[in-house]
Amino acid sequence: MVERKTSDPSAGDPGYAARSVDARAMKAFAHPLRMMMYDFLNDHGAATATMLAKHTGESTGQTSYHLRQLERHGFVAEDPARGSGRERWWKPVGFRLDGAEMVTDPSTRPAVTALLQHQVAQRAETLADWFERSESEPAQWRESSISSRTTAAMTAQEVAELRDALMATIHEHTERAKAAHGSASSHSAGEDGIRQVRLYLDTFPLPAEEQ
Repeated sequence: MVERKTSDPSAGDPGYAARSVDARAMKAFAHPLRMMMYDFLNDHGAATATMLAKHTGESTGQTSYHLRQLERHGFVAEDPARGSGRERWWKPVGFRLDGAEMVTDPSTRPAVTALLQHQVAQRAETLADWFERSESEPAQWRESSISSRTTAAMTAQEVAELRDALMATIHEHTERAKAAHGSASSHSAGEDGIRQVRLYLDTFPLPAEEQ
């Protein structure tokens, strides 16, 4: 399962994004600029095409076009609480990608591969940035962060149970924080000790020859 949760998820199973995307939507999403724009909205909250153009270095015409495509396939929605009517504000919509068939189907594998490669590259860049600046961060943030790796012999069912337990715990804590602090766009950086926090979670089997 590939999942992109947002700071404004729809209701669904605890811990999981509510909407599962199909092959057509996945192909539309797997575009470098669209994924970059979606990441910005997910990290910073609602934004306009102009703000996204400034972030990506593209023209407003380009970001407006790609926002329309993302909206068409349900990856973004207009934020009615923002804007004055002169320019539309957009927020991300969480999703999950289910089904091993998309990985093995030649028609959808390139899109899934592009998404996974984007996620791996973004993860490596984000973690490297954290390690580089961590010494200058306040002690409470250094002490509350974690980088952990665990390996154990498990069955597929045990891994699925572990995954669901972890996701339920993540959901519990993030929903509590959202209820207390609101959305990402409600706070300036570091205001009242509140910051955007990134959490990564992977569980997968190692190659049989390495076990």
